Amino acid sequence: ELIYLCIFGFELRTLCCWAGTLLLEPHLQPLGELLKYFSTCCNSHGTTHTVPLSVLLPCSLLSAAHYLCLLPVVTVILKALIYDEKRGACSVGANVRDAACYVCWAFARAYEPQELKPFVTTISSALVIAAVFDRDVNCRRAASVSSLVGCGTFPHGIDILTAADYFAVGNISNCFLVISVFIAGFPEYTQSMIDHLLTMKINHWDGTIRELSAKALHNLAPRAPEYSATHVLPALLPMTLSPDLHVRHGAILSCAEIVHALYKLAAQRDRPVTDYLDEKVVQSLKQIHQQVCVALLNMGPAPFRDGWQWLINDTLRSLHLISSHSRQQIKDAAVSALSALCKEYYRKLPGEAGPAIEEELIPRYLAELQSPEAMTRCGFSSALGTLPDFLLRGRLQQVLTGLIAVTRISPKDVSFAEARRDGMRAISRICQTVGVKEDGTPDEAMCRENISEVYAALLDGMDDYTTDSRGDVGSCVREAAMTSLMDLTLLLAQTQPTLIAAPVCERIMCCVAQQASEKIDRIRAHAAHVFLTLLHFDSPPIPHVPHRGELEKLFPRSDMASVDWKAASQAFPLITQLLGLPTYRYYVLLGLAVSVGGLTASTIRHSTQSLFEYVKGIQSDPQALGNFSETLLQVFEDNLLNDRVSVSLLKMLNQLLANGCFDIFTTEENHHFCVKLLELCKEEIKKSKDIQKLLSTVQYSLTSPCWLSCRLCGMVQFCGDVRKKVLLQLFLLLCHSFPVIRKAAASQVYEMVLTYSDMVDADVLEEVMAVLSDTAWDEKLPVVRERRNRLCDLLGVPRPQPGSCAHVHPHHLPL
Repeated sequence: ELIYLCIFGFELRTLCCWAGTLLLEPHLQPLGELLKYFSTCCNSHGTTHTVPLSVLLPCSLLSAAHYLCLLPVVTVILKALIYDEKRGACSVGANVRDAACYVCWAFARAYEPQELKPFVTTISSALVIAAVFDRDVNCRRAASVSSLVGCGTFPHGIDILTAADYFAVGNISNCFLVISVFIAGFPEYTQSMIDHLLTMKINHWDGTIRELSAKALHNLAPRAPEYSATHVLPALLPMTLSPDLHVRHGAILSCAEIVHALYKLAAQRDRPVTDYLDEKVVQSLKQIHQQVCVALLNMGPAPFRDGWQWLINDTLRSLHLISSHSRQQIKDAAVSALSALCKEYYRKLPGEAGPAIEEELIPRYLAELQSPEAMTRCGFSSALGTLPDFLLRGRLQQVLTGLIAVTRISPKDVSFAEARRDGMRAISRICQTVGVKEDGTPDEAMCRENISEVYAALLDGMDDYTTDSRGDVGSCVREAAMTSLMDLTLLLAQTQPTLIAAPVCERIMCCVAQQASEKIDRIRAHAAHVFLTLLHFDSPPIPHVPHRGELEKLFPRSDMASVDWKAASQAFPLITQLLGLPTYRYYVLLGLAVSVGGLTASTIRHSTQSLFEYVKGIQSDPQALGNFSETLLQVFEDNLLNDRVSVSLLKMLNQLLANGCFDIFTTEENHHFCVKLLELCKEEIKKSKDIQKLLSTVQYSLTSPCWLSCRLCGMVQFCGDVRKKVLLQLFLLLCHSFPVIRKAAASQVYEMVLTYSDMVDADVLEEVMAVLSDTAWDEKLPVVRERRNRLCDLLGVPRPQPGSCAHVHPHHLPL
């Protein structure tokens, strides 16, 4: 009954211990039932089915005298050691394999070595394979420990255990790529390890296991080159056409890796790779499409060129048809393959390209840069960037012109951010490939005639703030532009520093400083890295860096290594120090405006705090505060109607006004700052018909119901005519066509009167408050207009007349 309970899969670890005391004689009938069940069912309860064997072994239920009984037990255990089954999003079988290792451990303890001699080779190979190739770390360690018990009887057991001990098998990459090579050096294990990878691992459901298995076959092929060429490759090639994507992927990778290994082995022996690969295998390899680029990269001189160029071009042209998660990997493989193909086959003489391919390849790739598919542009931009120098010379200017066109934004391809990113990366790689010659020709190298054009294209990429449903997709373009600017500038500094013009260097440093003060953590960290690299580069130093001495004091090399620029709490206190340097102030303020007016709480908090600390620190210096305010107004003026900056900038201005950062200006009547700020606010709302903008600002009303009324209310504290102009704008908002805006404006005016009560005569204060609080501002406009006009009379502000302020008609006023 106990055995049958085990068969039905109950958790009987405790009952198995009872079996050790109850079953003292070999009862072959119950054992046969147990083995019969094992042979037909190996499921996720395999632990409870396999563990009884390990407990029954020391009890002599499985007597060594009964060879015919022990043989099926070993057969079952060998199956259990490799059992793995995909169930939904996870796998079952690890507990079965772990229990099978436990049984092997029990075998070694229960029987003398001579009794297990017929099974030693089989069990040792299975345990070694489990210790090296099992996906689960606990199973690998269990197999390693089980091998420890039987290492004295296993072939080369001591050497293997030393290499594959409990700790060594903890790293799966080390197991597949290093330990396996050592163990395969013993002939008893070589073929069985290769066969296991071929039958069990290259078709595994886990992509990482498939990739590691292919690399392991590459490493093991030199141990058995003939077997790999005559048995493994012919078995893999039909699998490359399998309808199962897992099988197809693993087979293609394995074919590429084995061919690579055979080529290297043939090269070492000064033989052609075709000595290992027969014609049938070669023709089958040509039919592989996806991973043939990887294989091509590794085959070297062989009769494969005719179809390879077409395959590479077709892959690059079809990237948009490939799933997004594998698109980048396939593109990189194709580009790498193209580089290898060009270097191996397209060189006519040292430093010269064959005329046929030169006339055909580059024009075709440049034409593909105009493709309506963004990923096609990405692929061929990267392909042009990887071409060797002998193909680029003579056509360099043509290639640069085509790539620069890709980096520009046009209405029809505004969303092609990835293409612009890859275009900039390609330009940078080409500059590194062809080198720099100050007095050279534009078609041969980077020189005085074409360097400014390249710099202009890269600097334009720093202003790419394209957004779509994915968010700020232009961030990848700005990141690529920063990297390319850094690489090109370092190249020029080391070769021809005279080509780095002072205005260009200044703009590079300023644009990078702006990115280092913006809201995206990844971009901010990368910009800081580029900025500090250019600043601290000393072999030789970058010429014309503005305020180099002050920058080296603000950002000492020894302290910057420990700064986490992704953390807003560490980054913004440092970057706001640049506000004290005139050259950087404008760009840093532009970046801070986006950060202070952003959405992320931590970014807003730390950027705002750092900005306030700087402004408070210059309150006693009228000139510094004046310079700061003038720069702030210039940022506003340059970004009028640019919602990405202007809305955030107005939020920042509201906080600066609310925290008294410009209180020093309130003592002067009609101060230039307030007059100019009011003019800019009016210009920002002039003829605006963006209904979505109105709705979005209403959503912002939870903290600031109407951003324009908030800013205007904050400006009431200034003296002179500007106060009346501000009140006029506020009263216009009280008659806005949208009721929600009228209500928000009335609420803001009410708070303003409470805050600045001195601006209202005491004898009318009570009535003003009553009108603001008792009026239903969502009533019809004639009713609201009457109440608004009463407020104008009470506060001494001229009533707005129809047509007198046409440029700020209520329909044209955003919040």
